[in-house]
Amino acid sequence: MNRKQLIIIGCAVVLGAGSLPIPVAAAGQDPERYTVLTPRSDIKAGAARVQVHAPLDVVRRAVTNYESYGEYIHRFEKAKVVGRHGDVTDVYLQVPIMKGTAKVWAVIRFEPAKTAGDDLVVVGRMLKGNVKRLDAQWRLSKIDDGNTNLDLQLLIVPDFIIPIPSSLVTSEAAGAAQKAVRGLRTASEQQAR
Repeated sequence: MNRKQLIIIGCAVVLGAGSLPIPVAAAGQDPERYTVLTPRSDIKAGAARVQVHAPLDVVRRAVTNYESYGEYIHRFEKAKVVGRHGDVTDVYLQVPIMKGTAKVWAVIRFEPAKTAGDDLVVVGRMLKGNVKRLDAQWRLSKIDDGNTNLDLQLLIVPDFIIPIPSSLVTSEAAGAAQKAVRGLRTASEQQAR
């Protein structure tokens, strides 16, 4: 932890705000969870971001190494490439939710990484599954030659017979995103060594 972070934490404790979250500023710490409204749904996407001590190209290779998702994203119970069509990749993902009482599964079509300003963006959209919608968007931002910001937004729109509060679905998606960016950070940093 750097000096600035220690000063911020110290001030927060003195002011009685010891229970407030401190923004993530460095790799090695827990990824920051957040929610975001997307143009595709009234339900908020669950998301997470983290700084990775690895070059952008190394992180991009980890994000697009779909065959290995099950190895380094422990939240995904199953992850398997089920098709390639030109430069797009179809991936079957299965994720337990609500402490394992239900499972979300989907075949997601991932487009190749595209440049958006200074960032690289990888978008995945559901082809079929047991939910109405499952969208994933990875955003990679170069900090410098050896560091990258990694961000994942997961939008899950349930299709369950029993109504589930959207806030619970968003929370589950944010938890999955947090574990995903943590796993990809670890994989990227190991590959960068």
